[in-house]
Amino acid sequence: MRYIWQHIKTIIDTYTGEVPLTHFLKAYLKLQPKLGSRDRRILNEMTYSWYRVSKGLSVSLEFEEKMRHCLKICGASSKHIQTFMPVEFGEPQVFHIDQLFDNDFAFSEGIRREEWLDSMLTQPRLFIRIRKDKQKIVDLLNEHEIEHEFMTDTCLSLPNGAAIDKILPEDSYVVQDASSQYTGTFFKPKKGESWWDACSGAGGKALLVKDLQPDIKLTVSDKRDTILHNLHKRFKLYKHNPPASHVVDVSDKKQLANSIGRQRYDHIICDVPCTGSGTWARTPEQLYYFDKAILATLPALQKAIAVNASAYLNPGGKLFYITCSVLAVENEEVVKGILSETGLKLEHQELINGIGKHADSMFVTVFGN
Repeated sequence: MRYIWQHIKTIIDTYTGEVPLTHFLKAYLKLQPKLGSRDRRILNEMTYSWYRVSKGLSVSLEFEEKMRHCLKICGASSKHIQTFMPVEFGEPQVFHIDQLFDNDFAFSEGIRREEWLDSMLTQPRLFIRIRKDKQKIVDLLNEHEIEHEFMTDTCLSLPNGAAIDKILPEDSYVVQDASSQYTGTFFKPKKGESWWDACSGAGGKALLVKDLQPDIKLTVSDKRDTILHNLHKRFKLYKHNPPASHVVDVSDKKQLANSIGRQRYDHIICDVPCTGSGTWARTPEQLYYFDKAILATLPALQKAIAVNASAYLNPGGKLFYITCSVLAVENEEVVKGILSETGLKLEHQELINGIGKHADSMFVTVFGN
């Protein structure tokens, strides 16, 4: 298996964190047609294990020994991986889990640093939100012997990597983490209301609120035209009329005024850009390459987005501030800033701890106007 060691060393030496690891691996493996499906699975598991835990191991370890320790700590147990693990291979002499993340930052109430660090060692589950054809989906999963568990009436937990796109009707479900789905319990949209998803991205929250109540007037915005194009394609797939959309940087007050004008909304969702620390178990490369310098500017951006958006909220409406971060500097501290600069009132604040479900963790605050 020497060629596997050569490939994994090349991957680790070449990858710089500038693109998502999943995209990098896909591109790399595409250029290696001689690698079989088993080899690709081994390389994927090795790579993700490395970025999960290698920072917690001694720098003096040789590469292959360190990789074996990474696999063991992450619980890699497939028979193919075991071929790389000598029978006598023991526990690492020293593994400092605290070294995986800087100790300078406080965590939000509702999650402990220790449990969050432990969760970084394991890939979370795959979750889908069932839109329709529930029994058909269950029957198809049973037919293909794909293990599944209902977390709620519409939230289904599946093994990570389950090839559901090949067997399930594509308009019957949405891939959406359990914690992200849970944010929808705060929305409660009513027929005829106007909603604005101010940082819509690919439209996960926008689709959720539209599925909850199709008869709303929905507007979405993002500063990236390409991602709004993808959002419109998703709405078409799920047979919703495309929402009104604006290409605008909500943190820019003047640009926002020129784009939105006199329009006002009954409710506003601000799912703001963040470190994504609540999702790093899925994307361990972001933990590995995290630069804490970003937290010198990111909270100010988050506050500006929410404060600027709040100016377009109708009386009696609600603003939902959401992050996928577990860090207080992006959550509670930003909420304090929003309250100090607006007339909004704090109605609810919650860290959605998804670790027990093998899901992401998120933070949601509901403001009343």
